[in-house]
Amino acid sequence: MADEERPFEDVRREASGFSIPELKWRELLFVGALRPEGGACYVRDPSRPLPLFRDPDLFPEGVRLSARLEAGRVHISRV
Repeated sequence: MADEERPFEDVRREASGFSIPELKWRELLFVGALRPEGGACYVRDPSRPLPLFRDPDLFPEGVRLSARLEAGRVHISRV
């Protein structure tokens, strides 16, 4: 099945948070759903569209997130 039909399978849970493919991360930044806030931290912009995820709490409003790129995936954790 194509990724469009199964949009949730690209999220991988990890001990410190979760990871998503780099391309999905770029999409979140491009549409403005996430915006940089102070260095390497990001926050959710509630006025911008967020793609569907099975877990709606991946990007909660008002929570600072850190992100690091490794091997084509962005590893995200709460700060």
